[in-house]
Amino acid sequence: MKKASFALVLPVALIGVVRAGDDQSRGFEFKPDTLVLSRSVYVGTPSLLVPGVTLLPPGCVAGTVNVPLIAGGTTPVAVTCSTATADGAFPTVFNNAAADAEFGITSPIYLDNLSTDGDLLDSLAIPTDQIVTSFSSKSELAVNRSVDGKSITFMGYRGGPGFPTEVNVFDASNANTPGVIDPTNPAVGQYFRSVAEVDTHGNLQITEGNAYSGDNGRAAIKDNGLYYAVGNDNSGNLSKKQTTTTFVGEELINSTGAELLVPGQAPPLPPNINKIGDFEISQVIEPSTGVPFAFDKAGKDDNFRGLTIFNNTLYVTKGSGSNGINTVYQVGNAGVLPSGNTQALAAVPITILPGFPHTLASGVSSTGAATPVAFPFGIWFADEKTLYVCDEGDGTLVTPAVNGKVADAPTLATAGVQKWSLANGTWHMDYVLQNGLSIGVPYSVPNYPAAFDPATDGCRNITGHIGRDGIVTIYAVTSTVSTIGDQGADPNRLVKVTDRLDATTLPTENSDDSKGRNDRDQHHSLGHFETIRSAKAGEVFRGVTLAPQG
Repeated sequence: MKKASFALVLPVALIGVVRAGDDQSRGFEFKPDTLVLSRSVYVGTPSLLVPGVTLLPPGCVAGTVNVPLIAGGTTPVAVTCSTATADGAFPTVFNNAAADAEFGITSPIYLDNLSTDGDLLDSLAIPTDQIVTSFSSKSELAVNRSVDGKSITFMGYRGGPGFPTEVNVFDASNANTPGVIDPTNPAVGQYFRSVAEVDTHGNLQITEGNAYSGDNGRAAIKDNGLYYAVGNDNSGNLSKKQTTTTFVGEELINSTGAELLVPGQAPPLPPNINKIGDFEISQVIEPSTGVPFAFDKAGKDDNFRGLTIFNNTLYVTKGSGSNGINTVYQVGNAGVLPSGNTQALAAVPITILPGFPHTLASGVSSTGAATPVAFPFGIWFADEKTLYVCDEGDGTLVTPAVNGKVADAPTLATAGVQKWSLANGTWHMDYVLQNGLSIGVPYSVPNYPAAFDPATDGCRNITGHIGRDGIVTIYAVTSTVSTIGDQGADPNRLVKVTDRLDATTLPTENSDDSKGRNDRDQHHSLGHFETIRSAKAGEVFRGVTLAPQG
């Protein structure tokens, strides 16, 4: 078979246009009116790590780093290292996460072209010397179709000078970007967080970025010739005070959240990384006290992971981490996508959509009272007054199982696909689609240890479409909960559910969407999830979107 070709078209950041996959002669093309599913496969071997010997992260140097202060002088920050506790055999390799909190191993990316019933039509292998993902980072590899429908985008890793782009590299997702070096980061590798764009014929274009140093870029979407991206940095080695008093802290703060990246540009450097806006919880009135929240750890309130563009407006979600507010945000003013230079982008407002949660992600109010926490991930607008939100659940494993379920009560109440409606300027949650997801019920996977049987905990990325009969069809990638060292390594599922656009009450078991649908779909009940594809052992599903069209 032929190797992927590579044609350099710009000298620095636009890595080139390559034919993803290993046989150009087959004339790959995404089929119209189909789905694209992103997935990755673990390709490590037992010999990849030696327990008690392999240093984690690779190249880590334990000790104290004196970080310069803006006002002069330095402040000491401890750097700690560890050694592997398990070898490279799947799935126990991810027990190393207990020793190395950001443990991950780079792995290949595949884009599967599927029918809307989950049948495999073709698969596009992305060259691993061009861009890779991190197994088992569950927040990575969302795929989004461009607003013009002509391409899809995702984010991954490319090595900086001296660092290889290949599989089986440890802790790339925790490494620095080449342009934002945190000397307190024990992962000393340097990897660009890059946006990959794939057109309908499988041509690949990659643009490198320096945002999200120390953590991961999660999603990107293209509109008006620009990439809008979301991700998180890692200022976890610095204290709350240090992130605002050190130069390194300032750089990390400016490399997280929502970002604008120009296709083909050289990787921007601080302070010109082009972060879009800055959300702080101090902007929000605490519901229980009537006064603004106190300032949080700088930079961490912008820990975004889902995004979409609808009606020329950018929306993002936050649903992880103990800082900030887990909710759905509007970035900029309605009908105006953020643009301009670094200063103009920094001034863009970020606001919580009216009616969505305003309580802290920590689950505790400023008075010490317990408050509810949401876990929104992917979002999809059916129209200007209907928004579907994937809630992935809180990831809490209940053991022993209660009534056969290993998910906790909050997850059982709100995880799944939430339907929100806009009325009088405020969003209201109508109901949560869960029927058929079997949240919290463990399922078996062939050739996978029964001790690690996962259970669905909710869903992550999402897409959908509306039929002429007013029936909404939603596709989502599930989240999981299990006993594995990192639940992001669990084999998960691609699911499908239908809903009536104008409905404001949860569909019943007897609801039928057969009107106007083909024979194969007539047995499907409204509001009932169907699993249309299941990941194998050592395989994970990450994102789903509608296929690009030429």
